[in-house]
Amino acid sequence: MIPVFFTSSTGNSETAAKKIAKELGNAQVFDLAKVGVDEIKKHDKMIIGSSTWGEGELQDDFEDIWDSFANIDFTGKTVALFGLGDQDGYSYNYVDAMGLIYNQVVQNGGCVVGSYYDGEYEFEESISFKDGVFVGLALDEDNQSDLTDGRIKTWCEEIKGSF
Repeated sequence: MIPVFFTSSTGNSETAAKKIAKELGNAQVFDLAKVGVDEIKKHDKMIIGSSTWGEGELQDDFEDIWDSFANIDFTGKTVALFGLGDQDGYSYNYVDAMGLIYNQVVQNGGCVVGSYYDGEYEFEESISFKDGVFVGLALDEDNQSDLTDGRIKTWCEEIKGSF
């Protein structure tokens, strides 16, 4: 069973988490605001997702647990990430929350898999964009919702081997 953790304000991250879990088949969805970070510690392989709010900030529920999250030892853990953002309205910090999570996981010894880029994005800057790819699956329900299902399907096929 692959845990798919998320935080969500509008429901978009939860919907994406459920679609990812369905695509993978052997996955279970967890709302981090409800289960807390101790659930993360129980797993060696996982998917974590959140939306970006404001100008590159963590979603409120993720912000609330950030100090505890930042203290998790990810050594030996494999993590795939997904993030949601608005590349039109927030083009200069598109899916930055995913980059913040990525940086913390890597700093704490984790192995992040599942970089993604399909060439269809239109943004100016993102701390989630490294070496020509996003550090995980970037989704934009505000401007490119028609691409979400295809991106999830392609990304899940790519990460299945790591899980």
